[in-house]
Amino acid sequence: MHASPLFATAVARLLCRVDEALGRPARLDFVDMAAGRGELAAGVLGALPAEVAARARVHAVEIAGRPDGLDDRIAWLPEPPDGLTGLLFANEWLDNVPVEVAEVDPEGVPRRVLVRRDGAERLGEPVGGAEAEWLARWWPLPGEPGLRAEIGLPRDTAWAGAVSRLRRGLAVAVDYAHTAADRPPFGTLTGFRDGRETAPVPDGSCDLTAHVALDACAASGPAPARARVLTQRAALHALGITGVRPPLTLASSDPARYVRALARAGEAAELTAPGGLGNFGWLLQPAGPAQADLLEPRELFPDAPELSAEPSAGAPPEPSPRAPGLLVDVPDHEEH
Repeated sequence: MHASPLFATAVARLLCRVDEALGRPARLDFVDMAAGRGELAAGVLGALPAEVAARARVHAVEIAGRPDGLDDRIAWLPEPPDGLTGLLFANEWLDNVPVEVAEVDPEGVPRRVLVRRDGAERLGEPVGGAEAEWLARWWPLPGEPGLRAEIGLPRDTAWAGAVSRLRRGLAVAVDYAHTAADRPPFGTLTGFRDGRETAPVPDGSCDLTAHVALDACAASGPAPARARVLTQRAALHALGITGVRPPLTLASSDPARYVRALARAGEAAELTAPGGLGNFGWLLQPAGPAQADLLEPRELFPDAPELSAEPSAGAPPEPSPRAPGLLVDVPDHEEH
């Protein structure tokens, strides 16, 4: 779903805003982390205005081999290059970075959860060191037996490493997520097989995933006090993707256009649905001290007009002074 043409159009609009904030550099980078088969990278490139596309350098980062038929303008890499200027976009990447699971034992001690290949679990050694420090700061576990947490330290490290490749611009991570105000008491580890939720058995028969503590990831990156976490619903609304149905008058004046616009509205509604994809978290993290004001996420995500019946690709809505849907401000390290 997130490789859909409408989602790619929204990301292309965001890239255009980053381009404008950076003063339209001669080279504008777009990085698609965990690119899959390159659908999002190709969609973004295709949705850009010609003048922006001419300066764009698109990098698809994926450990799998390059798929046949991918646009030759898209570089296929195992990791992002250094010295980027533009937008690094990590769509459902961090939730696949493995994490350890901790559970409180009958004595109130958080212990590592060990699991066999058949899914049988037992409690191991107490959590210690950097992992214990991470729990204490980001996911404190009261002494109630059975409470669980997923220790997001590997995600923080992965995010910091990716963002470090960005010299100037904006890094965005999109995932099912939670913040300190709403940590799930029993964790979120689950499995998916053929698109359906299943027991998280580590035998290779299903994909394992867990939601992401995006506020902790933000604190590991540059200038965490300027990072923001928004809902996908708020982010896409701000980029002009709202799911508003086209006017009925269009059905009589231009039926084909009405049908196309209605399909786009349905897709937009699914991407922004409360309780569904609209609840995804978007972490926005600006990089580059010289661009602190220009890349302030509140300016990159202004309120947007309603989605027109058939908006032009890559045309960002006019800016306004505030961003909707702010979930959390991420404090700097020194405040803890």
